[in-house]
Amino acid sequence: MSILLTGATGFIGSSVLPRLIDEGHSVVALVRDETKAAAVEAAGATALIGDATDVELVERAARESDGVIHLASSKDVDPVFIGAVLSALEGTGKAFVHTGGIWTYGSNGDITEDSPSAPPALTSWRGANEARVLAARGIRTAVVVPSIVYGYGRGLANEIVDAPRGDGVAPTLRLIGDGSQHWATVHVDDLAALYVLAFENGDGGSVYLGASGTNPTVRELGEAAASAADIAGGVQPETVGESRDRLGAGLADALLLDQQARGTKARIDLGWEPNGPTLVEEITSGSYAVKQTATA
Repeated sequence: MSILLTGATGFIGSSVLPRLIDEGHSVVALVRDETKAAAVEAAGATALIGDATDVELVERAARESDGVIHLASSKDVDPVFIGAVLSALEGTGKAFVHTGGIWTYGSNGDITEDSPSAPPALTSWRGANEARVLAARGIRTAVVVPSIVYGYGRGLANEIVDAPRGDGVAPTLRLIGDGSQHWATVHVDDLAALYVLAFENGDGGSVYLGASGTNPTVRELGEAAASAADIAGGVQPETVGESRDRLGAGLADALLLDQQARGTKARIDLGWEPNGPTLVEEITSGSYAVKQTATA
């Protein structure tokens, strides 16, 4: 099938694109410049240079495709891009997979697709866009909701492994808050597999949580990072105010959410099987540990 893909050169897209190619799909990647065009073409896609808010371009590309996967979700892009795609695909029964975000559910010890919305300010814009996608008629829409994505030394895990170190005889690694909050997590390659499954087999109007079921605390992650980097004093908690000052209020409030999720629906409905290394394993001996060793 021919798929219009946004965000193909981003963290998630860099795993989704080769997965689509490996599954036998042809991909038209909407990119912003020649450098990104060269990257996606080297990966086996056809590059379409343009802007995701160019309604005419998006409508034409979506209409010529067999469906759309939108990874480059953002506050400014989504209202325009979604409208263009829905206009192009209305009544065709083609697939449109949109990207949500786990923070939309707020602090919750057992997040499911039906959990109430309680987003922090940073992601409060998502809800209306997701509702618009899911309410579309004549299109097989789905929303994939990534939890905190990690792998290949990229993503928000770096807020843990690159946190400030104290000095003195026994330096410490700063936590985000007191570290008691859980993070719902997923390896980027497992998440890529979910996007492909949702596109190929997802039910119209469905939401799928991209959550591995492994929900470490920030303290557990920090202790793994401190150990991997040979930080003698271990970890040191921060107050909420200190974390907000260091990271900015919006990001800190999101990272301080206490979230756990299992991704059961995707397993049952789509046969999704996340099996990548855990984030603790990656920090201890994987891509993040390598980064720490290289900069020690």
